[in-house]
Amino acid sequence: MSLVPRFFGRRSTVFDPFSLDLWDPFESGNSPFFGDTAPFARNDATAIANTQLDWKETPDAHIFKADLPGLKKEEVKIEVEDDRVLKISGERKKEEEKKTDKWHRIERSHGKFLRRFRLPENAKVDQVNATMENGVLTVTVPKQLQPKPEVRAIEISG
Repeated sequence: MSLVPRFFGRRSTVFDPFSLDLWDPFESGNSPFFGDTAPFARNDATAIANTQLDWKETPDAHIFKADLPGLKKEEVKIEVEDDRVLKISGERKKEEEKKTDKWHRIERSHGKFLRRFRLPENAKVDQVNATMENGVLTVTVPKQLQPKPEVRAIEISG
């Protein structure tokens, strides 16, 4: 769960120290005055380019989940770069159009997406694993156990 509040109906990453995404005040849906201008200002890749993920921390791991309906695991790439940056990317291809087809509505998004997250120091970046089931990508980053501080009794002399 992000500690960043929601601004203008969408979670903003402008103050999130772990996210490398940039907040664009001119992006559709971010304006407090004009509301969502998606029907006429949205480009085809906007929805998938802004793929939203959940990041939760458990006592044992950091867990990232993303809904990627219609994508196969071969179309998603997960990398750890610069030692501590988790990079999740992929692409949904546009459906081929045939001259005989008559389209009435196109609402499903297509295009590339990319998300980066700076992992905390306690992440075991060499043990990252991922699964994809029913269109839900789950990336698990185990955490290093924090050593318990050693308590030592001190004798009082005198």
